[in-house]
Amino acid sequence: MKNSAENKLDNPTWNSLVESHSEFALDYGNTKFYNPEYCPFGGSVAIETTKDAVEKYSSLSQNFFIVGEKPEIPDSLTITNELVCLQMVIAQKIELPITEKITQLTESHNDALCELVNLVQPGYFKQKTYLLGDYFGIYKDNQLIAVTGERMRMNDFTEVSAIVTHPDHTGKGYAKQLITHVVNKNFDANKTPYLHVSEKNIGAIALYEKLGFVTRRKMSLWNIVPKK
Repeated sequence: MKNSAENKLDNPTWNSLVESHSEFALDYGNTKFYNPEYCPFGGSVAIETTKDAVEKYSSLSQNFFIVGEKPEIPDSLTITNELVCLQMVIAQKIELPITEKITQLTESHNDALCELVNLVQPGYFKQKTYLLGDYFGIYKDNQLIAVTGERMRMNDFTEVSAIVTHPDHTGKGYAKQLITHVVNKNFDANKTPYLHVSEKNIGAIALYEKLGFVTRRKMSLWNIVPKK
C-alpha cells in the first residue's frame, strides 16, 4: 500500500475528480461532481459550503449522492438515506485460479451490463458508467450473468465496483474470479484496489475478507433528492 497517498481514500470522489477522472468533473469550487451521465456522486473539501453546489447539480440530476461527510443542502432538497459502507482495501494480489472465460465488456455489451447491475444494485449505474474504467463479465448461454469493474479512479487507487451476479447464478464462484481478475490487473498497473460495500451486506463482506480485503474505515453515501 502507498501509505503516503492513503489519506486520499478519506475523500475518494473528490480526489478521483481531481486526479484520474478530472475529465468527468463538474467543478463547483470546493465541491466537485461527476457528470451525471457517468456517475451520480459528488465530494467536497469544505462540506459546510456544499449548499450552492448541491442546488446547481440538482438541476442536472434528480437523484444523487455526496460521498463522505454529511453535506449542507438547500431547503428544496432532502436527504432520503445515509448508506453506511465499509471502505475495504487489499494490499496484495489474490492467488486464485481463474477457470471461467472472462470477457472485457465494450459499448456493444453496455445494455446488458446496465440491465444486470441495475437489477441487483439499482440507482448507481448509468449509461456511461462503463467509460470510467474497465468492466469484465462472464457469459453463460449468451447471457451476461456476472460482472465486476472499475469506477472511481485516482493516481494510486482504483475502486472495484459493480460486483454483481444475476440472482439465478449466485453461489458458483463467479464473483471471486472476476474480483481476482480486476484486483490483479490493477496491481499490475501499480494501483491499489479498494471497494465500498454496505455494512449490512454481511455475505459480501465475508467474501471480500476471504479474498484479502480489510476494512479501512466507514464511508457514508448521502442520497439527495428533491423535496416533495
